[in-house]
Amino acid sequence: MKLQQGKSDYLFERAKKVIPGGVNSPVRAFKSVGIAPKFIKQGYGCKIIDEDDNEYIDYVCSWGPLILGHANEEVLKEILIASMKGTSFGTPTEKEIKLAEIICEAVPSVDMVRLTNSGTEAVMSAVRLARAFTGRNKIIKFEGCYHGHSDGLLVKAGSGAMTTGVPDSAGVPQDYAANTITASYNCTEQVEKIFKIHGDEIAAVIVEPVAGNMGVVVPGIDFLKYLRKAADNYGSLLIFDEVITGFRVAYGGAQSYFNIMPDITVLGKIIGGGLPVGAFGGKKEIMRLVSPEGPVYQAGTLSGNPVAVAAGIKTLEILRDNHDIYDILDRKGALIEEAFKSASNEYQIPVKVNRIGSMLTVFFTDIDVVDYRTAMKSDRQAFSKYFCLMLEQGVYVAPSQYEAIFVSAAHGEEEIEKTTKAINNTFRKMKG
Repeated sequence: MKLQQGKSDYLFERAKKVIPGGVNSPVRAFKSVGIAPKFIKQGYGCKIIDEDDNEYIDYVCSWGPLILGHANEEVLKEILIASMKGTSFGTPTEKEIKLAEIICEAVPSVDMVRLTNSGTEAVMSAVRLARAFTGRNKIIKFEGCYHGHSDGLLVKAGSGAMTTGVPDSAGVPQDYAANTITASYNCTEQVEKIFKIHGDEIAAVIVEPVAGNMGVVVPGIDFLKYLRKAADNYGSLLIFDEVITGFRVAYGGAQSYFNIMPDITVLGKIIGGGLPVGAFGGKKEIMRLVSPEGPVYQAGTLSGNPVAVAAGIKTLEILRDNHDIYDILDRKGALIEEAFKSASNEYQIPVKVNRIGSMLTVFFTDIDVVDYRTAMKSDRQAFSKYFCLMLEQGVYVAPSQYEAIFVSAAHGEEEIEKTTKAINNTFRKMKG
């Protein structure tokens, strides 16, 4: 179909006059795909409609949290009821307790949880808590894993695994990054070397148990097990950043899927039903260090606000009470994965598809993608062409090679079939 785009183009130019880059989060600018972004005015089910009235099947799903689809009626009802009673009080509410109870019941490693306003805030607080609990300063993170934009975690690898972190953003002091050591995802050997050198200084290892911010990269069979063992051996904590995977990969998160228990878990996305929220939690002996019970300060006026909490409770209740929902989501994801593989074989366009459940990434490369280095070998020009061709056929995927496709409960057989046809047509046109 021929997309109408006049109003989105106009809005983008207007936005650039008052918002840096015209967007409030960088990937929205569509820079990596070489076109102007689409301004969205409405979403329903698995569809979104832009300001030029183009309709798309949406596989971004607000970057993951809309596992039930856009404007789910049950969730909207709870949002409406909550908002009519008041949007924020800055005081405790009963629903905060209920959401916390659901999370503690669902996530195996969490006895207590503190709600925040975003994943970035939750990660920042989790790292502070780990440092307080261990009395140490250094953190190990993995190249390609994104843990929000707090200063100490905006770090990329240096020339080797043991190189002290170099800030990955202007405005981050070197001193902030000095306590962050970066290793390659899925590489236990590098982590082992780091621990041998800095073991008594490492407060925590933080990892996405399934990487989602260099595209989907699934951990090797022994990678997470090794991190658990290494952290125990050296008296460090293991932090799972489950902002993406929590309640997405499985109801209990990636930790229940892999049966690996972290010391601290960071959550976000789905637990607010698509509204701004975050959380961090863990065992009582760790969480009781958080203020006002302990000396680790963390606060937020809008933390646990009644509207986001209401949306989160209803979303998690639906996931909890529909036992087959994850199997259904997995089958939908498998159909899309197979469509990519089939088109790749038919038109001889090399791709690697990494998938776990309802999240997947198609990498335009002929090598297995197991870490940041291999992800970066993908053909970004091919991805850009693929993205534009899919968009023209009414299928909206993330405008970056290094993001995920998210399937929701609202994606039906008709939409999956249309997506499969669009993938085939796209690969055919790319080959031609």
